[in-house]
Amino acid sequence: MKFIHFADAHLDSPFRGLSFLPSKEFNKIHNAANQSLEKIVDLAVEKQVDLVLIAGDTFDSSKASPSSQLFFAKEIKKLTDARIQVVMIFGNHDHMNEGDLLIEKSPYFKLLGTNENIEKASFETKAGFKYDVVGFSYLNNHIEEDMIKNFPIKNSNFTFGLMHAQEKSSSGKNVYAPYTNQEIKNLNYDYFALGHIHKRQIISEHPLVVYPGNIQGRHINELGEKGCYLGEVDEKNKNVKISFLKTAPITWQEAKIEIKQEVTKNELQNLILETLYPAETTYYSLKVIGAQNLTDEEMELLNDSSFWLSISLQLAYGSQLVDVRFESNDRLQLNSNDDQAFKDAKESIFEEEFLQIASDWAKKDILSSRLVNSPSFKKHVKELAEVKLASRLKGLRDDT
Repeated sequence: MKFIHFADAHLDSPFRGLSFLPSKEFNKIHNAANQSLEKIVDLAVEKQVDLVLIAGDTFDSSKASPSSQLFFAKEIKKLTDARIQVVMIFGNHDHMNEGDLLIEKSPYFKLLGTNENIEKASFETKAGFKYDVVGFSYLNNHIEEDMIKNFPIKNSNFTFGLMHAQEKSSSGKNVYAPYTNQEIKNLNYDYFALGHIHKRQIISEHPLVVYPGNIQGRHINELGEKGCYLGEVDEKNKNVKISFLKTAPITWQEAKIEIKQEVTKNELQNLILETLYPAETTYYSLKVIGAQNLTDEEMELLNDSSFWLSISLQLAYGSQLVDVRFESNDRLQLNSNDDQAFKDAKESIFEEEFLQIASDWAKKDILSSRLVNSPSFKKHVKELAEVKLASRLKGLRDDT
């Protein structure tokens, strides 16, 4: 038996923060998730799999656009026409009513566990291998209950678990069907297909408990190759082997350069181009280490999206530089007590000053408010502040 497991397609994802890209390139990233899904479906047909498991968040919203609904229905029909069984659940983003799906009725399509009920469905491959799939769909955007305790005991059939969920954390933010790894392992299902975490990871080998990640990275925090898992089941001993298949047309990657001394603008540009050397279509976030050595003019240049576009035009495969971040590697040399006091003061002053400066700005619109409360945005502002401070300190040392 062969199967494909994917999750978190997030069709209709808005890709905020990339509006500065030329329209052709923006459309490329906007359509990337659709292209990745098309490739997954084509692979399923090509490799003649028996089953496709979809572990939630197919759509970015519970109010999916008609175009995305129709596109998804068309792709599902390719699978059902090929007599490939599709079993799908809704996640916290696409918590919908079953009647809102535009998919044609077919014995080869099953939406599992509607109304947040645990459901087991039994199937049989063309070769007569029997298997069960157990799971549930979201009806609301949060499920605070541990759903694993309600999963049925495995019988003699090969059994898949299918769930959109997040491991329990000590932070108390357990709102996505929280579970513990041991709970899943105790079920002893043959393969547990998870969704929700956008990073690909295998959290247990025996039995296999797997997050495939999302099918297309949407920003710089979703690095690396994206796609799906292909699984092969030995029908005699029920052992499972999985392999990752890359399907995303665009890969996000972080690159770094280090500025050890003052450089000219031309030298800076050449250093960047030597560092960004894509082997496929890649969207880069560039981290500039030693940014205290840059002049104000060079900092202004690196912060200008038109400079990013000029760099991008020189990259292969339609690759793009879409983000630049700064880091100082210049540190004050203090004794341990003074160093800790300096760090504490820096943290305290930054938090107070940041909140004071940002409070009025946050009232402007919803996006500003979200940014002010975003840990990643605060981190980015703090890094820039540290670069400015290091630059000033360097200037003082040079004067003395």
